[in-house]
Amino acid sequence: MTDDSNNSGQQNATRQLILVYFLMPILFIACGHSSRYVDWPVYHGSKDNAHYSPLRQIDTQNVQYLKVAWIFHTGDADTANHSQIECNPIVVNGTLYGTSPQLKVFALDAATGQLKWMFNPLDSLPSDKKAFFILNINRGVTYWTDHHGDERIFFVAGSFLYALNARTGKPIDAFGNHGKVDLHDGLGRDVSKLFITATSPGIVYRDLLIMGSRVDEGPAAAPGYIRAYDVRTGKMKWIFHTIPQPGETGYNSWDDPEAWKHIGGVNAWSGFSLDEKRGLVFASLGSASPDFYGGTRKGNDLFADCLVALDAATGKLRWYFQTLHHDVWDGDLPTPPTLVQINRNGKNIAAVAQPTKTGYLFVLDRINGKPLYPVQEISVPHHTDLAGEALSPTQPVPAAPTPFGMQELQRYAVNPFLPEASRKAVLEKWKQLDSPQLFAPPSLRGIVLLPGGMDGGAEWGGAAYDPQTHWLYVNSNRMAWIIQMISLKQSIPAHAPYTYLQAGKQLYEQYCMSCHGADRKGGQNYPSLLHINRKYDSTQFYALLNSGRRMMPSFSRLSTDEKRAIASYILEIPALQTRRYASGNTTKDPYLHIPYTINGYTKFLSPEGWPAIPPPWGMLTAYDLNAGKIAWQIPLGYYPFMKDKDTLTGAENYGGAVVTAGGLVFIAATPDGKIRAFHKHTGKLLWQADLPAPAFATPAVYACNGKEYLVVACGGGKLNTPSGDAYVAFCLPDTVLHHTTK
Repeated sequence: MTDDSNNSGQQNATRQLILVYFLMPILFIACGHSSRYVDWPVYHGSKDNAHYSPLRQIDTQNVQYLKVAWIFHTGDADTANHSQIECNPIVVNGTLYGTSPQLKVFALDAATGQLKWMFNPLDSLPSDKKAFFILNINRGVTYWTDHHGDERIFFVAGSFLYALNARTGKPIDAFGNHGKVDLHDGLGRDVSKLFITATSPGIVYRDLLIMGSRVDEGPAAAPGYIRAYDVRTGKMKWIFHTIPQPGETGYNSWDDPEAWKHIGGVNAWSGFSLDEKRGLVFASLGSASPDFYGGTRKGNDLFADCLVALDAATGKLRWYFQTLHHDVWDGDLPTPPTLVQINRNGKNIAAVAQPTKTGYLFVLDRINGKPLYPVQEISVPHHTDLAGEALSPTQPVPAAPTPFGMQELQRYAVNPFLPEASRKAVLEKWKQLDSPQLFAPPSLRGIVLLPGGMDGGAEWGGAAYDPQTHWLYVNSNRMAWIIQMISLKQSIPAHAPYTYLQAGKQLYEQYCMSCHGADRKGGQNYPSLLHINRKYDSTQFYALLNSGRRMMPSFSRLSTDEKRAIASYILEIPALQTRRYASGNTTKDPYLHIPYTINGYTKFLSPEGWPAIPPPWGMLTAYDLNAGKIAWQIPLGYYPFMKDKDTLTGAENYGGAVVTAGGLVFIAATPDGKIRAFHKHTGKLLWQADLPAPAFATPAVYACNGKEYLVVACGGGKLNTPSGDAYVAFCLPDTVLHHTTK
């Protein structure tokens, strides 16, 4: 061949590469995507809560070439207070919408990460209300359009539901009260001084925005009623009483006919899934309050721990299924169900798959709520040493599929990686606790809880579903917890010579000990209060009591003297501690006077803070739903202090997985600060990358201009990890795309 022919061949090859480059968007569309963008328009990708993307540009053959496409820093991480980002961003028409650690909402160019606008909810509040702003966790936003130019973003910050112009980020004045609705309003009883917010976004059905809430988990809790709002005006259109009122289904499941007036909780804190074709909205509900003592709420407590199907247009109950009777383990359903299809005898059955904190997977008929696999009511321990308590003698347990969570833990099981001194300390702790067993009654001696409440089992990240294979992917925790009940004094005598210190200690036990422990050392997501006077003065402390922060509810309902008494004890203020406390018994509601609380949210740990029980401590499980069996199961991630071990131990994980048509399961969620891609058929690790901070959030997958992206929020803050403020997007380099297209 001559030099001229070589040149000609090179020129032709160059022309072909150029042609391929310009044809890539067309080829991308030809693969089944008919627009410039392939969106992630809803929290978790779609209203069926499937965490699924039909994109296949990134696949099992090229995923190892993924590189960072862009990074966006929100600029407002609070490392001192362990701020977090748990947001699963949405992407609509090339714009990404997300939230920051300080609950700012922003819009980015989804292809470049360039900021379009940012809204700070504090700017919308008068100065006298800013001290009461609740800096809660936010997991996402909701988009709505009328397809005629009106585009809106809905989200919750503090106790307010906001409506913003999706193009500008400005509040929509016609919605509610100048762009916001107070979630305290419309619940049918006065909850103005109680804690209420929403951590998960609502879901849109036609012109309705359906909302859940997060409320206190102690005795002073607002009811977690589900409400639907007009997307244009903010007016409430319907309400579903999750704690039934007289004449409503479920009312007779409460022994006390007056309980509905006082008991709170039973809230849809994790969001919703929606079958738009059938007009059904599904909500997975929390436990009734208070969490760990049910003497003031005897009975099965419908609709606590229930999956409910409601008519999305009216809020009318279609069916319900209770997964836990008379919950005293904080075993609330942690995620909305995933809408799935199951092939049985050649017939596709519309179903819902509900992971639980107890490690079970309930699979129910979507139309009527009947189990598609047998569910047995098994006898469980129900004798208790807590006065006034009455536990359920049976609990529902599915015969299939196989549980993804550990159901048995041998007494005296110990982490094999512990040094000998720590091993002995763990064995001594074992001797002090009741034997571990499923549904063990909380006791004054203390129980080891695994699986069960606290933080699962499954968590709020939820499951990912592949409609191509009918496989479901669930990530879960295997952390043992200790529940030890503590007796409480019933009230502060009205005329006793109490000092502020004495009153403060008793009020701490009543309101604070269940999270921070009797020793004030905290645990899990609850910080230590020892030496907190180095961080807060009394003014700052009162502001914190009034507003709450993240996992901490507001205590604005307490009297000024009660707040002073608590401050005297926690901040150790000598001049205040010796003063006489004269408020007496300011709380009259007997439902607020429970005789027991827990001694903090306590993990079963070794002296150095390692898990006390053997690994694995976190898992990723793949189910074949047609067969009702586990297809594969692997440990997920590791703790940084376990990095040098020869075996993958798994770790606690928060945030869900995403499954794609490209054959991949993407998940971050672990404290090791990595994001990973697994082969969806085998569980083989195909790719991993380090993140600027751990991503305790669910990724999103979308496409812009013919290029597929993977993005995740890296907020850290949980599990003693550093806080971050970054959204990190990945894509394939153009050189790889050119080669793949060829």
